[in-house]
Amino acid sequence: MSEKQDKLIGKAKEMAGKLTGNEKLEAEGKTQNAKGTVKDKADEVKRSVEGTVKGLRDDKRDNPMDR
Repeated sequence: MSEKQDKLIGKAKEMAGKLTGNEKLEAEGKTQNAKGTVKDKADEVKRSVEGTVKGLRDDKRDNPMDR
């Protein structure tokens, strides 16, 4: 499941749990929403690391001292 789906379904469960007084469903929703947030942040870190690695590789190729 994607991070957006986890967040959306998590929020829906959380709200349904609050409306019905179902603490277990509310907790499941909070957990699923948090899972989506963690996935989202992990993807951000992954993209950042990939960009850094690409930048380092490009710098190494452009550096005439390395030839």
